[in-house]
Amino acid sequence: MILRDRTAIVTAAGSGIGRAGSVAMAREGAFVVVTDRDPAAARETARLIADAGGRAEARELDVTDDRAIGALIEDIAGTRGRIDILHNHAGVQVAGSVEEIDAAGLDRSWAVNVHAQFVACQAVIPVMKAQGGGVILNTSSNSGVFLDRQMTAYITSKAASITMTRQIALDVARFGIRVNALCPGWVDTPFNDPYTQQLGGRKALEHAISNIVPMGRFATAQEIAEVILFMVSDRSSYMTGHALVADGGESLAGGTNGGTAQAE
Repeated sequence: MILRDRTAIVTAAGSGIGRAGSVAMAREGAFVVVTDRDPAAARETARLIADAGGRAEARELDVTDDRAIGALIEDIAGTRGRIDILHNHAGVQVAGSVEEIDAAGLDRSWAVNVHAQFVACQAVIPVMKAQGGGVILNTSSNSGVFLDRQMTAYITSKAASITMTRQIALDVARFGIRVNALCPGWVDTPFNDPYTQQLGGRKALEHAISNIVPMGRFATAQEIAEVILFMVSDRSSYMTGHALVADGGESLAGGTNGGTAQAE
């Protein structure tokens, strides 16, 4: 088990990539603190982990509440004695061009996709320093590495997440703390539901993906979970400040004309 006896915290772990990553980490021996703003969803992820023989604890967490983030990290550090992995996965997608969104939409994107990650990193780094190291993984998106039409708020926040990740990685590398960004493309999760409805159904979305993504398909959440395992384990022990793209080649084509989805 590559994560034996490590303690991990995952935000937005009640579904999609967050759930799949949590299950994968637990499978590899980690004790996973599963957080989500929906407590029932967090409990379901913890149940799936327990049913598979793993160890987990479910916690309700709204990542837009700075105090709640700090309190959670303080509590887990106190009760578990250490925090080895923090996966800041919570994200929100606000679509629209600069003329179509309002300032509140930009602020909402920033609050979840950047500010919440900053607050969690700031809270956990002293814990990781004291214990001699740790790993932080911030979920960004392949939208953070290329431009796309009518996605001003989303792309701005995701690009900022990558830049922040790199800067923090530079600042804390000497303390044995690695900080990287996960940049998924289209992943088959409920996060895509609004876009599915906009296109007129699942078949229409699958047709669009076949044209957008060079590999011709979605990723599964389980595929992205394997990328997560690599990034939070010692298998990537010499990697920090890196934005790892897993998007079936979409970013090679320079973007899409329908909006890029990164799934929670």
